[in-house]
Amino acid sequence: MAHIKLGGKDIETIGSLPQVGDSAPDFELTSEDLSAKKLSDYKGSRVVMNIFPSIDTNVCATSVRKFNEKATGLDNTKVLCISKDLPFAHKRFVSEEELRNVNNLSDFRTGEFGKKYGVEMTTGALKGLLSRAVVVVDEKGKVIHSQLVPEIGEEPDYLSALKTLL
Repeated sequence: MAHIKLGGKDIETIGSLPQVGDSAPDFELTSEDLSAKKLSDYKGSRVVMNIFPSIDTNVCATSVRKFNEKATGLDNTKVLCISKDLPFAHKRFVSEEELRNVNNLSDFRTGEFGKKYGVEMTTGALKGLLSRAVVVVDEKGKVIHSQLVPEIGEEPDYLSALKTLL
């Protein structure tokens, strides 16, 4: 388990993020059209996983916008924005924001992703939701960047994540 904070209060997660050099665990998430998506569906591409509690909060929405902006021009790279929000909320957000460079996916059906990636919060006010993290995977499925953001209200380190793709 990992320890993070929300508004200065301690929170625990169900496990630990995959670390650099690990094989990224496969998963099944739900896309905006309600179809199932797996990490293996993106095999051969580099993948940025922007993981967060809810698309309807300022910091989470900002991270989706920033990764959308920064993903423009990155060759062979897919950005997956992952939360437990319903796919309808993801679809509404990207439509309203006119975002084209991110794929929003939901862990609402099984909760499998949060457990496999160690990001499901097990204590605190947001218990059951995903913590804020970024995992970058290369074309072979190896983790090349891993960040669990220590305070939920803070943005991830975009530069460190994206530097691994340059």
